[in-house]
Amino acid sequence: MSEEKASMALVKRLIRRRIKRHPEHEHQGLNIYPMLDMMTILLVFMVMQFASSTAAAISQSAELTIPYSTSTIDLGEATPIQISRSAISVDGVEVCALRNGLVDPSQKQGGGTGFLITPLKTSMDRVATMRRQIAAANPGRPFVGEVQIIADHRTPFRTLSEVIYTLGQSGFAQLRFVANKTQELGATAR
Repeated sequence: MSEEKASMALVKRLIRRRIKRHPEHEHQGLNIYPMLDMMTILLVFMVMQFASSTAAAISQSAELTIPYSTSTIDLGEATPIQISRSAISVDGVEVCALRNGLVDPSQKQGGGTGFLITPLKTSMDRVATMRRQIAAANPGRPFVGEVQIIADHRTPFRTLSEVIYTLGQSGFAQLRFVANKTQELGATAR
């Protein structure tokens, strides 16, 4: 190679050749978004498994005495609705107070002649929304609208009718009534 004076154009040309020969390094990093998606799905699955396994834990008291049955059907995954003499609870959280087993007319849409229990409807709409979101994220477990009704054996028919009507208005049409097995303390669905 002959020696010549380096001009500015020559220097720029040499720099461009070197840059073309060695492309810029790509930044390698860990993409955690797919991992976060996977962890979210696992978390939802674990919460649902825990919720379904604890739903059958029913403690009886003077306010809640479950009737007896000879059915052998096992409890499945469903939202527990507990009707005692003093309250209606959804998944262990009290949503509506009862007076001697009856819903106060101020808690119902339409007053004393109404069937829709407003606080129960609000709570069940929230549960339905959550269950539908879980079903959308997990196509293998569709939303079926299933509930377990755990009622005191002295619950008035009117109260039971109002609860069933309200559940239907929130999209819960699959009902299971929980009862004690004959001569045993365990609960079973009927």
